[in-house]
Parts: sequence; C-alpha cells; structure tokens
Amino acid sequence: MTQAISDPRQASAALADLFDTHKRVVFFGGAGVSTASGIPDFRSVDGLYHQQFAYPPETMLSHSFYEAHPAEFFDFYRTKMIALGAKPNRCHTKLAELERAGKLDAVVTQNIDGLHQAAGSQRVFELHGSVHRNICQSCGAVYSAEWICSREHEDAASVPVCPACGGRIKPDVVLYEEPLDEHVLTGAVAAIAAADALIVGGTSLVVYPAAGLTRYFTGDTLAICNLAPTDQDANADLLISCDIAAAFAF
Repeated sequence: MTQAISDPRQASAALADLFDTHKRVVFFGGAGVSTASGIPDFRSVDGLYHQQFAYPPETMLSHSFYEAHPAEFFDFYRTKMIALGAKPNRCHTKLAELERAGKLDAVVTQNIDGLHQAAGSQRVFELHGSVHRNICQSCGAVYSAEWICSREHEDAASVPVCPACGGRIKPDVVLYEEPLDEHVLTGAVAAIAAADALIVGGTSLVVYPAAGLTRYFTGDTLAICNLAPTDQDANADLLISCDIAAAFAF
C-alpha cells in the first residue's frame, strides 16, 4: 500500500527511516532536484519548454541543430543551460552526506549541472553528461563551462573553437538524436538493479530512455518525491509531494 506524504517534516522523517532500514539505497534524480538552486526545469509552468524562443528548446537541444546552427545553439547553451552561479541545495548536500556515511550507494542523475559533485558526491552517473566538460572534436581537449562563457576563443560567428588546434567544440551533453553514453548507462543500470531501495526525485519520468531505468529496480522500497504526479506513482511504496530540498532536511 502506498504511503502518501505532503508535509515536509513527515517526508523528512520517512526518508530518514528509509535510509536507516535499507543497506543499498540509490537516488535517481531529475531537473526538479536543482530548481531550489535557481536552475529552471523544463516542463513545469515556469520551465524552459513554456518560454518563448526563436526555436523550440527541443529543437535547439538537438544534434542536428548543433550541426546546422552552431551560433544559435551556443547562445542558448550559454544563457539557458549553464548556471555558473548555482550552488548545491539541501538535497545535494544531504545526498553527499549520506554517501560519506555509507548510507547511499549511488546517484543517477539526468541533470547536467554538476551540482551533485559540487556538493561532494563521488559515485554519480550523469546520464545526460555535464556542461562542465566541453570537448574539442578534433584533438580531444576538454574545456570548462567557465571557458565557454568567457568567450575568449570564438570564430567570426561567435562559435567557440579549440585554441590548441582550431577544432570544433561540443558540450559533453547528450543532445536529442544522440544515444546515452554506454559506460554511464551500464553503471547506472547496475546500481539500480543492486539497490534495495530506490528514491526517484525531481523528475516527471517522461524522458526516455532515462525514465525507463526504473524498470531495473527489483528491490524492496520505491519512493517517489515529485511535486507533480508521475506515471509510476501507482508503483511507489512512498509517495512524497513536497519540495525535495525540504524533504531532505534531516
């Protein structure tokens, strides 16, 4: 029977008990984990998909758009995908604390902001990559998000180019039309399959193939913490509908 909780204090108590009564807990998170850090999500009322741009965000975040319209792609990437001022919130820091205490086995994230690592998490599977790695497609040199935003090395069309060889730069981010990294995917699947508790947080579970990873979970307890309903709520043992940062304030 599903236990539904909307009060943040009750949610914190329930999550604390989950960590105390399970040995292999995995956290699977999405954009809602980082909204408390000031990073907009995609599908909420104020999310990127409800804002007006010259092209739909789904189009601008596609591989074909990156190839055909690099200037427009990087303008959107710099202004909407990179958030250099964002800091980890209570959810990020608590997960890192739980990992250090041996109570959290891994974080599987759809986010590309690097905030889990900034908070101190070590075992993080970034399904969609990271804005903090931007790779020259010719020589393999890696550049930071700060380097991308500095705009020190650009061609005439304001597209960043590798200062070492002049090659084209591509964010190490999985764009639409691109597959997930096989090594990362394999690690994430193994972690979820080995878990005795899975906490799904801050994700609507509609982006595939990432959302499909929950099917590999066969453990005892599934907890879903999300403000909006998901298609998998009926499968949850614990259903939390409050701010995720508040829920992790224990």
